[in-house]
Amino acid sequence: MPRKLTITLSARGYELDSYNHINNAVYLQYFEHARWEFFRQLDLYSVLKETNNLPVVTDIHIRYQREIKLFDELKIESFCVQEKPYLIFQQKIINLSTGLSSARATTKLIFIDNDRMARDVPGEILSCI
Repeated sequence: MPRKLTITLSARGYELDSYNHINNAVYLQYFEHARWEFFRQLDLYSVLKETNNLPVVTDIHIRYQREIKLFDELKIESFCVQEKPYLIFQQKIINLSTGLSSARATTKLIFIDNDRMARDVPGEILSCI
């Protein structure tokens, strides 16, 4: 079973749009932050640096479900699976203020080396997920 990791954060004032809720583009940042935290929590950031691999987003699909308002407490759940040559993240933002899902995303990553050539998901990463 894939490993699921969770982070929490609060919606901030500078992320609001003219409708007084979190701008839809900020959800991309939330999901991105959670993916980097996923790598950090599993101590994979150092593996990426040591093996000269960079994760690159090739595709992302977001399903917006409910608005997020200022100071809402959020939980972002992330897990990933391999679909050669990609690493596929499944993520969900849960609004702890309401207990409801605010958005979910499927993000496809590929890894590139120093020469910007695509490669399979590094084994060191697969062994940790």
